[in-house]
Amino acid sequence: MGRSLSTSGSGAQAYRDALEYLFARTAGGIRPGTDRTARLLARLGDPHLAVPVLHVAGTNGKGSTVATASAILRARGLRVGTYTSPHLVDFRERIVVDREPIPPEAVVDFVRRWTEDVEALEATFFEATTALAFHWISRSGADIAVIETGLGGRLDATNVVQPLAAGVSTIGLDHVEVLGSTIEAIAAEKAGIYKRGVPAVIGDGDRRVQRLLTDDARRAGASRIVVAPDHYRVHDVTVGDGTTFEIAAPWGNHTLRTPLVGRHQAGNTAFALALLDAAGGRWAVDPDGLPEALAGVRLPGRFDRRGSWLFDVAHNDDGARVLADALTTAPLPRPLVAVVCILGDKAWRPMLARLAAVADRLILTHAPTAPHGREWPLEEAVRYARGLGADVVHEPRLDAALQLAQDGGGTALVTGSFHTVGDAMQCLQLDPLAG
Repeated sequence: MGRSLSTSGSGAQAYRDALEYLFARTAGGIRPGTDRTARLLARLGDPHLAVPVLHVAGTNGKGSTVATASAILRARGLRVGTYTSPHLVDFRERIVVDREPIPPEAVVDFVRRWTEDVEALEATFFEATTALAFHWISRSGADIAVIETGLGGRLDATNVVQPLAAGVSTIGLDHVEVLGSTIEAIAAEKAGIYKRGVPAVIGDGDRRVQRLLTDDARRAGASRIVVAPDHYRVHDVTVGDGTTFEIAAPWGNHTLRTPLVGRHQAGNTAFALALLDAAGGRWAVDPDGLPEALAGVRLPGRFDRRGSWLFDVAHNDDGARVLADALTTAPLPRPLVAVVCILGDKAWRPMLARLAAVADRLILTHAPTAPHGREWPLEEAVRYARGLGADVVHEPRLDAALQLAQDGGGTALVTGSFHTVGDAMQCLQLDPLAG
């Protein structure tokens, strides 16, 4: 078991109060737009303009890209800040500098100092948190920040940056209630991070998506457009306890290995390399140092193996598809018992079908932190999975479901959402950032 990320001592209550204040800002729901964030950051002295930034959007693959790019930059001795979302166990996972999460006291100090401004501007939770992230990354003396969008791109709070390079990893149908119900609409929202005079990088392997993003990048006035699958070609991918592949890049042909598991991680790695090269100068890839640099990649909650446990957030159908593919190629002890809870507004039926095809048993449950109104219909999910011919256990209590999975021997998989994985890690007292 890992150490807990929770605070202790006299500052613990102040930290909890600060988080309670921030999370209370979610009550107004999602309010797309960058104006409130920009105005709040202006009051802070525009810290988002004080540090060079790589900006990443996409339906899936954002986390892998951030983790890979930051590991490569750290291997050169650079101090790297990252801002990602959501967290698994502790809020501080979102804001990390040099692999250290933001201290609890820094969260408390920010809330105390800027509460009046947050309230005057009616900033949402994510807008206030984005301001906090840039404030801390700048104060910490980071050499560069790798920033992930929260939702979409064009109207995302992080889209106040003027990046060295902007990249869109993949496009899929997710968050359709906000981003639109077609690939064209979602691509346009994600491509909203492309900017005039800034290199635009495309990571999706689908030719239709590439054309859409290329058109959007041109309209934005990108200084150049890099379609990563065309210029950083991966082949001979093998999956084991990591992913090994051949890459033909502008700087030569190399055999590389990432600790991240799954055929898709070869493409995600190539996309991260393209993003760094697009940034150019001191940020560009040093191919000689790549093998050692990639060995330092860590990504909590994505095919994250810890003893007999395996965690993967796979929160949409594309995520479930790549997880299922990884499960068929990675050497895992059997039986494979999957503890699953999917949010009710996701495409849970096809996701369950994918998991049922590769797992020996499904244990369907609830995640305690799943937002009210987004819980999945557990009894209906159980009936559906049994109709697929799956071996299904109905256990509403997550702690009991985890115990059943652990007793099953082999590999215990936890998947379906960030809430499911985070709640399970909390139950098991695992620190996402350990290791």
